[in-house]
Parts: sequence; structure tokens; C-alpha cells
Amino acid sequence: MHQHGCWLAGGGGALGSAVLEALLGTRVAAPLHVLVTQDFHATAPGLHAQLLATLPQAAVRLPLAVVVFDAARQVNGREAAFWQPPPAELLPLARRLHDIGVRHLLVVMPHVSATLPEALKAGLASLDEQAVAALGFDHVAIVRTAQRPDEASSRGLQRLADAVLAQLRVMVPQREQPVRAAKVAALVAAIARALPASASGTRVMAPEWVWQATQGADPHALVADWLQGRPLPLAALPRQRM
Repeated sequence: MHQHGCWLAGGGGALGSAVLEALLGTRVAAPLHVLVTQDFHATAPGLHAQLLATLPQAAVRLPLAVVVFDAARQVNGREAAFWQPPPAELLPLARRLHDIGVRHLLVVMPHVSATLPEALKAGLASLDEQAVAALGFDHVAIVRTAQRPDEASSRGLQRLADAVLAQLRVMVPQREQPVRAAKVAALVAAIARALPASASGTRVMAPEWVWQATQGADPHALVADWLQGRPLPLAALPRQRM
């Protein structure tokens, strides 16, 4: 197995493409193999394409995998070739990655603000997430990023509920507001660098950690605190907007 190297699932979309660019500049993620659904000639140095259908027969064994779940959007060109996994693929994909030797799994899982119970924001929020944690990876890290409701996919009462949430957005704590994709991508790259050398186990980064880690130019110090199980400093918590 390569000492360095990374699989990437979900390399398209606003967040996925930003994560791809950030990982390309990270030594621990080189070489970077992105999962695609059609033949694709990678031109960026260090970037390789891997057909999803032939993943079980992949010739390389890489220790790290990053999976990005992103809101669906119209894609074309290079991004159209990238596989965009739906949330239901989390457990099947994790099993396949574990079977081909991945030891460190980093999942970026957006959620709509105010829809996830407080107790689950920093914990495993579904049976699939619990099953992934039990697969035997050295590390499982789930990063929860805040996401606004997708108005294009809302219908009927759901659209009305989304509209009410939008009107009340000022009541959502600032630390649970969505963060720019480039900032989240830099955070993901920082976690990818530090995760393999950290103590083994399963960790979930709550939205307030994501918000705080993306406020400065360098998220590495806060990532180190999170990986070591330290609490988020009270001074770092922004006041709720009224």
C-alpha cells in the first residue's frame, strides 16, 4: 500500500470541486484518484481517474479516502464525469473502500440548518453512519457542514416550511450558517493531513467547529484541538444573531 495517496468520491459540484483542488495541494493526498462514471483523461498533475465500476479491481491501494456529499446541481465538462454519490451510498461505498485497503475515511456530510437535533450534530446521526463506524477503519471522521434548503427540490408544504426557515434564518446561530465552499475545502484538506497520525477512532465535527475553523487563514490549530478531543473554546463561539 502507498504510504500516501487518497481516493475522492464526489469531486464535482461547488463543494466537491473545491475539495478536489484543495487535496491536490496536499502531500498526504498525492496521488489523488477521483471516482468517475465515464472515461476521463486527468490533466492536472497528481490527479488520476478511477472508473467506479472497476473500483474493486483497482491496481492501487491507498490509505485515505474522502467522500463529499454535495447538493445536486447542473454540471458539464470535466465535472460531468465525476461520480456524485447520493447519501444512500455512504455505507455501500464505505464497505468497498474498506475492502480495497482504505484505513482512514473522511466524510463531508452537509445538513440543512435547524433540521438536525442538537445531540446528533456532534454524533452519529443514522444507522448507516453507525454501521460505517463499525467496519473497522483506523479512523472515521464526519464533517457536518451547514446547508440551506434546496428550493428547487421543495414541493408543497415542504417549500412553505423552507420559506419560513429562510425568513427565520437570523435566529439560527451564526456558527450554524453555511460556510463558503473554498473555506470548507481548506478545512477538509487540513483534516486529511492530520487524521492518519491522530489517535484511532470515530469523530464527528459539528457545524460550530466547521464555522470556527473557517474563520481564520489557517485551520490547522483548531483541527489539532478537535482531533485531540478538546472542547471548542468558549471565546470562539460567536453570539447568536437576533
